[in-house]
Amino acid sequence: MNHLICALSSTLLLVGVTAPSVALAQQKLVPAQSEIGFVSRQMGVPVEGKFKRFDAQISFDAAKPEAAKIGITIDTGSATLGSPEADAELPKAPWFGVGKFPQASFQSSAVKALGGGKFEVAGKLTIKGNVRDVVVPVALTQAGALTTATGSFTIKRLAFKIGENEWADTSMVADDVQVKFKLALSGVTKL
Repeated sequence: MNHLICALSSTLLLVGVTAPSVALAQQKLVPAQSEIGFVSRQMGVPVEGKFKRFDAQISFDAAKPEAAKIGITIDTGSATLGSPEADAELPKAPWFGVGKFPQASFQSSAVKALGGGKFEVAGKLTIKGNVRDVVVPVALTQAGALTTATGSFTIKRLAFKIGENEWADTSMVADDVQVKFKLALSGVTKL
């Protein structure tokens, strides 16, 4: 009887060891064709910015989108508004606090197919140590070997403590910030 239990345990362990080989294929980010940007409003005027450095770890199969794993890290010190004065302020503590919080991140928790190359990705967005649940609409298009994921969603900057102290006044800088992205990926299965 003990031998049978041992054999069964060994078989289960073997199955557990071989299961990861069936894991989803890892896609590669093509940085030169990708971008993550944001639009805020300063005294009612839209101000566009972007992050120059970010990375994505994505495992996605169009046939099994619910099994996808998506992780994105953003170097907050790479934020730019296109003006030297503003760019010098962004890394400071009231804004991104780069010294203490050098990265922002997104980690998916669920992916739902909506049809027609459209998906809804739920997950946790972390900025300045503040974690919030977000739902991100994503559209996938394919051209040759390249798949492009695009979308946008709105966050409340004060929920992440972006623009603290005198900058918390939403009449100066609006609370809503639109995040926009275009991620070019290689290795995605046919949609």
